[in-house]
Amino acid sequence: MQGIIYEEATIWQFLFVTGLLGGGAAWMTGKAAAQTWSTYLQLFFYLLGLGIGVRFIHHALFEGTMFSLHYYIVDTIVLMIFGFVGYQYTRTNQMVTQYNWLYERASLLSWKPKA
Repeated sequence: MQGIIYEEATIWQFLFVTGLLGGGAAWMTGKAAAQTWSTYLQLFFYLLGLGIGVRFIHHALFEGTMFSLHYYIVDTIVLMIFGFVGYQYTRTNQMVTQYNWLYERASLLSWKPKA
């Protein structure tokens, strides 16, 4: 998998920077976008910028390539997953708490109208 998904010497470096640091930042970005009632499109552009930041961390800490389209896309896809799940989780909590007379939780990431 090295060379396809990550360029560092071990997968642990990729998981630390992209998964833990970047994923946590993407989750919080999704949460903030949901709390301010932003759209998915706005969140998408926020996460594109965050992808550049994660590439910089790879470059600064582990001497990865800063301007690699391939690894930027891989990192950004991981960030998009974390960010959009964080957005949907927060939006579900908003809908079932702020509009509790209208909606109930259907699952962790969705709501449905009350019967």
